[in-house]
Amino acid sequence: MGFMLSVDILPRSVRAPGFLALAFVLLCAFAAPASAQGTVKQVFNDWQIRCDTPPGAQGEQCVLLQSVQAEDRPNVGLTVIILKTADQKSRLLRVLAPLGVLIPSGLGLKIDDVDVGRAGFVRCLPNGCVAEVVMDDTLIGRLRQGKQATFIIFQTPEEGIGIPLSLNGFGPGFDALK
Repeated sequence: MGFMLSVDILPRSVRAPGFLALAFVLLCAFAAPASAQGTVKQVFNDWQIRCDTPPGAQGEQCVLLQSVQAEDRPNVGLTVIILKTADQKSRLLRVLAPLGVLIPSGLGLKIDDVDVGRAGFVRCLPNGCVAEVVMDDTLIGRLRQGKQATFIIFQTPEEGIGIPLSLNGFGPGFDALK
């Protein structure tokens, strides 16, 4: 199972301009814990479901979210966002990494110390750079069964920074996400 992804292989429902605009608004709204907008609807251990109605949207949109900091570098953190497309056919894992990451190296992922792969960064925003992957059943299963995910960002080709993320509550939170 690969964690590699190119925007060109995203399903059309995910690439549609309206969906991308909505996803951008959600990402900006939920990216920083201190300024996170939206309403916390439910908490599942270390995960939250947050909902907001972006401008121009027909209804409320919800995401499963967790923000974490590197244990040894408090100024380096990630926001991990899980969302389902409106048609419920695609599930996206979107990670906002801090500015200054080495873009060509992508974002690494390990689950319980087992290498899952890397995802490329698809865009940078004023508050960080975004890596995105369409989640398949294998990845969802690994996240459900795992205890800890470690996302690896690179500031130089030689220096990877592992940022641990608890998977406690991921399964019930994912099931509750609409």
